[in-house]
Amino acid sequence: MPGWDGWTSSGELSRGVIHMDISLRDRFIGLWQEYFPGAELPVTFELTEDDRGVERAPAPNGWRCMVCDLARVRRGKSLVFTQESLSCSGAKYYMGFVKGRAPDFRYFLSCGKPGSVRGERYKKNPEIVDELVQKGTFLPAGSRHYLFSRWDNLNPDDNPDVVIFFARAEVIAGLFTLANFDRAEPHGVICPFGSGCSSIIHYPLHEGMAECPRAVLGMFDPSARPCVPVDMLTMAIPMRLFGQIVESMEESFLITDTWEKVKKRIEMSEPRNPR
Repeated sequence: MPGWDGWTSSGELSRGVIHMDISLRDRFIGLWQEYFPGAELPVTFELTEDDRGVERAPAPNGWRCMVCDLARVRRGKSLVFTQESLSCSGAKYYMGFVKGRAPDFRYFLSCGKPGSVRGERYKKNPEIVDELVQKGTFLPAGSRHYLFSRWDNLNPDDNPDVVIFFARAEVIAGLFTLANFDRAEPHGVICPFGSGCSSIIHYPLHEGMAECPRAVLGMFDPSARPCVPVDMLTMAIPMRLFGQIVESMEESFLITDTWEKVKKRIEMSEPRNPR
């Protein structure tokens, strides 16, 4: 499976070039339709210097959360995101384009600064924000861009790094259990604090470098919630882990009577079209 090999001398992530296995793409689509009927297909992204003729996401007018723009990808439109596609300083940081945090970030994420900075109040005080920033890991994108595609639009030239599901509880339950299927320790899924984009890009990309990568449950950021339908969360899975999950599906709980009951709930769920 595609995965990151380590760091280059310039401080960028490096990996071997392993192109998409189309048989895996098609096999997963069949399994997904069988065990998760009616649920939307995931989207993927890869870091690449080759846009491959894919349209670039335009520069937004004013502030805009990039999660909102992924609705087009969920509907089947592949897009390339560069630094110029982003207006949010958080996205620029978590996608590896800008290392430094915005001025007064410690106040923005906490209680604000009277007369100059509106506080989001996601952290109790600036000191906690300082510690959070200090413990963070920056993953530089370098000269590369992010190419987002829906799973069924992948082709042999693609080399996805992360698979992202936008889903409601029943589907999330299945993905959560699959991520823990072949491991003894109970933490096959993590749920770190961060922005909406960090939960689907930064943290799963970081997990993809680990010896035993984990899935990332996310989209709890109140600022990003307006970009997704009501009740929808995300599960972002490093490609190295995702390949193992696909191989396990037909021997897992998905073939049991227990899952048949959940499948009926998925089938009854009202479709949530991308916004």
